[in-house]
Amino acid sequence: MTSSLHCLTTVLAAPSFVQSDQDGRIGRGGPHGWFHRDRRALTELTWGIEGLSLVAVGQVTDGSSASAFHAVVREPGEVWRDSAVRVCLTRQVFPSTVVEQLDITNHGERRSVTVTLDVATDFAGIDAVKAGRTVPLVMPVNDLTWRDDRGSVTVRASPAGQVRSGLVTRVTWQVTLDAGETWRVRLDGTAEFEPGAFDPKPVLDPPQWTDVPGMASELADLRALLLADGDDCYLAAGSPWYLTLFGRDALWAARLLLPLGTDVAAGTLRALARLQGTRHDPESEEQPGKIPHEVRTSDIDTGEVRLSSLYYGTVDATPLWVCLLHEAWQAGMPEDQVRALTPNLVAAMNWITGQDLLTYRASATGGLTHQGWKDSHDAFLHRDGSHPVGSIALCEAQGYGHAAATAGAALAAAFDIADGPLWTEWAGRLRSRFRAAFWIEDDTGRYPAIALDGDHRPVHGATSNMGHLLGTGLLDQTEARLVADRLGRPDLLTEFGLRTLTATSPVFNPFSYHRGSLWPHDTAIAMVGLAAEGHHGLAMRLADGLLRVSDHFGGHTPELFAVVDDVPLAYPAACRPQAWSAAGVVRAALQRS
Repeated sequence: MTSSLHCLTTVLAAPSFVQSDQDGRIGRGGPHGWFHRDRRALTELTWGIEGLSLVAVGQVTDGSSASAFHAVVREPGEVWRDSAVRVCLTRQVFPSTVVEQLDITNHGERRSVTVTLDVATDFAGIDAVKAGRTVPLVMPVNDLTWRDDRGSVTVRASPAGQVRSGLVTRVTWQVTLDAGETWRVRLDGTAEFEPGAFDPKPVLDPPQWTDVPGMASELADLRALLLADGDDCYLAAGSPWYLTLFGRDALWAARLLLPLGTDVAAGTLRALARLQGTRHDPESEEQPGKIPHEVRTSDIDTGEVRLSSLYYGTVDATPLWVCLLHEAWQAGMPEDQVRALTPNLVAAMNWITGQDLLTYRASATGGLTHQGWKDSHDAFLHRDGSHPVGSIALCEAQGYGHAAATAGAALAAAFDIADGPLWTEWAGRLRSRFRAAFWIEDDTGRYPAIALDGDHRPVHGATSNMGHLLGTGLLDQTEARLVADRLGRPDLLTEFGLRTLTATSPVFNPFSYHRGSLWPHDTAIAMVGLAAEGHHGLAMRLADGLLRVSDHFGGHTPELFAVVDDVPLAYPAACRPQAWSAAGVVRAALQRS
């Protein structure tokens, strides 16, 4: 049986992380390795004792950046005998280094052993690893240093061992242990990679979030995901695939965490504003005023998707940026900092209001098929299983656009921007267009379709996306109640949150990425919206569900999961930790307190 990401152990300090088996072994193949700046610094890092088997007996984590792996030696022979030798591997990750310490303790008679370490690297890009492509191993330039045209990795051991260089370099130590004696070796790995077009930095002065009861692990994950652009901190989207700045993810994570302060929100706003589009570029999908989707140190090619290092293929990051600016201002972001961003606000609002509905088209250059938060190629389908084509209008994007227009008008009034009344008029027209085009009906009643395709045909089947409309002002009181009632039905609502698609749909699949799985951030957004519309009972049920999810997954809430027979099950390729998942659970704890 192949292990999923859920079965691996991640030790993280952005922009570095180590991903290993639960016994600590970093073996070649799959998503194992020490990664730094979207590259694999080490492909293999495997400790052993020659001629003997190590049996894992436990793992202890210390926050998100350190872990200890315990094992005992199995003596030769078919019958299990008490183990006399105990092994403890401790691993700690820092933003550009990894430190390992191996302790071997003898509880029996004096004995000699040969300790081994196998080390290798392939410098694979994160896109190649995600796609499962095999990348050739790299020969070291000397005993324990590897180098290519983009950087180098060096490993140092203390005490030094005997080195036999090769594509897999082996280091050995001859160790003799008396009864009760412990032998120790320390390993320091350092990666120095060229930053490329974008240079994410570790956060030297992280925000001082007030501890939230029961949320120590979730907050530790969030701290480990913090990165900085200059002096501005933001949350990387998630490990392993998205340890960088994603517009939508960073904005939602910052919005959900606003009750804890405005530092992350302000840093996120400024980091994205510096990358705001200024020209038309079909390859990157940049447009004037548009906020980017993601930023990488180099281009991404997974085989299915090809993205430029600065990619703008998102319909919702721009209105979400405006919403966060307004909410951060209301939450206490200093007015001079808000005023400095008003030119970016005007540019963003020009992009938003330059459209009748906020729409996107599938990229012709290998970019994303869908450009909302459900961005997989089959994120939503017509009832007959066909893919919506043409210019797509997502329901939640209209909600974000309406919220941005009203928020922008409020900021315009406060900061002497003349265009505020025009944005208010646009919001009114959007309400009318939405009401006329998006509302559909099934046996349970009326609800908003997830999207309109290029022929303005609605995509049928109730989805969680309608929950994102709550609190945006796009719905009147009656419409908000219809949405709340629909979300509360058992085909969407579980004890752990909202399904992304009704279980009655012919294209429902609980283990699909977006057509029946559960995403914690999605549930959290609906929770906040329900509370804003006055539906506190259902909001509390969603908050309770998120807290159950966090507890079920040991305080490290994944990107998404499945619910089958009322049991939460891991989605095999889900990222963990994921910033907006952890932020959503923290917001649920705050809502519940």
